Order: sequence, then C-alpha cells, then structure tokens
Amino acid sequence: MSIISKDLDIIGKRKIWFLISAVIIIVGLVSMFTQGMNLGIDFTGGTIIEFAFEEEVSTDDIRVVMEEFDLAGDSIIQSSGDTGILIRTVDLEQEEISQIQNEVYNRYESAEMLRSEMVGPTIGDELTRNALLALAVAIVAIVAYISIRFQFKFAIAAIIALVHDILILLGIISLLGREINSPFIAALLTVMGYSINDTIVIFDRVRENLKYKRKQSFAELNNRAVVDTLPRSINTSATTLACIAAVFVFGGATIQTIMLALLIGILAGTYSSVFIASPALVELDAWQKRRKEMSEASV
Repeated sequence: MSIISKDLDIIGKRKIWFLISAVIIIVGLVSMFTQGMNLGIDFTGGTIIEFAFEEEVSTDDIRVVMEEFDLAGDSIIQSSGDTGILIRTVDLEQEEISQIQNEVYNRYESAEMLRSEMVGPTIGDELTRNALLALAVAIVAIVAYISIRFQFKFAIAAIIALVHDILILLGIISLLGREINSPFIAALLTVMGYSINDTIVIFDRVRENLKYKRKQSFAELNNRAVVDTLPRSINTSATTLACIAAVFVFGGATIQTIMLALLIGILAGTYSSVFIASPALVELDAWQKRRKEMSEASV
C-alpha cells in the first residue's frame, strides 16, 4: 500500500520546484565562473611516475609519501600490475621527481622507478573535445529517440531536465573543489542515462493517460503520471544511492570523487524526473497552445 497520496499536486506547485532548482544552479554557476573547475591532469597535463616493488605496497602507503610533498590532493594513485604503483600528479620539475623517488627508495628497499614522463596539454585538449563530443552525441540520440517514441515536446522537456542535472552536478563539484578527470566524464554520462530512464518511465505513463483519460487536462494527466510513478522512483533511487554511498565511504580516496558525482547526479536526476521534466512538459504544452490561439486569432 502506497503512503503517497493520490491528491498530491506536484504539477500545480511547479513554480516552487523551478525556483529551488534555479537557486541551486545560479549558486553553482557563480562558483564555476569565479573559482572555476578543478581540472585534473587528464585535461591540463601533468607528470606520471611508476614504481615497481617486490613487497606488498598499497596506494595508501604511497599517498602518505605524496602528502610529505603536499601533493596527495593533486595526485591520482593507482595499482599497476601485480606489484606496481602508478602516480599521476601535477607538473613537476626533475628535482621534485628525484625527491619523491628518493623518499620512496628510503621507505622501500625493493622500490624501482620504471618511468617518469610528462603528459602534455595537447592530450588534455583531445580528451576535452572527446568528452564534449560524447555529451553532444548522447543528447542528440536522446532527442531522436524520445521524439520518435513520444513527441518532440517530450524530448525538449527531457533535455531541460538533463541540462538541469548537468548544471547542478558541475556546480556542486565546483563548489567542493573536486577534481574533474576522465572517470568523472564517465560518471556524468552514467547520470544522464539514469536520469533519462526515470524520465521516460513517467512520460510513458503520461502517454497512457492521454489515451484513456481524455477528459482531464494535460496538467492533470501529468500530475497523475508523476504521482503514480513516484514510489517506483523513490525506491529505485534509494537502493541505488545506498550502494553508491557504501562505495563512497569504504572504497578509498581514489574513487571518492566519482562516487560523489554519482551520488549528486542521481539525486539531481531523481528530482528532475519528478519535479522538472513533467512540469517543463506542461509549460511547453501551454506555450504551444498559446501560440496556436494567437495564430488562429491573427487569421
């Protein structure tokens, strides 16, 4: 038995939901334009150092070494092979690389530096272009799919919700100063897919309501669809967020930013599917009707 009242008026209060989102987005945009985004070395370039060890050395052990040089927060430290550690950090001078090397050698007698090399900004530019291209292709595919399955106005409403999610995610990440790298882009695309899936479930219910309940207004049909699918949206998001939160807490520093992005993105996506997508669809439908009436009046 659902504890959500069928009389819940979500569409009727859409201006409140729009205002809440607008405030969060504006704060995020101010942060992005003032303090900017913390782009990682995948985009800006940097230094890669790789060590091999005979004994067991964890990424946390190497992170302690990097903390001595105030580089732990600017470094991505990963396992490489069976006994290797790969460090990706900001641009370093040769002297700084030598100091890190000596510190690792002092701590671990079997340590051997396999390589140290610079990652130029050209590679970062290419990754940026590829990331933007991936986002553009995803949005075009979404518009095409929803336009074919539903109507074009449904696609526009879905894109509004997606842009909402992207802006909120980027804004909060900017506010927190978290690093953006290639895995973050993968998390962003995952959030887009999750959000659009939830939105389509609601739109599918709207389409069913349009077929069988024609006496109600378009706004009333949308509200009924949102209320009917709300328990499903809450249950699905809650179970997903519980898993992500567990990984965020216990998964280690290397993947915390990715998990945080998924947490923020799925929360924003669930909110937008319920409180932004359908209300935006209702506003688009009202705008279309006003245009039609004005066109007929001018004839």
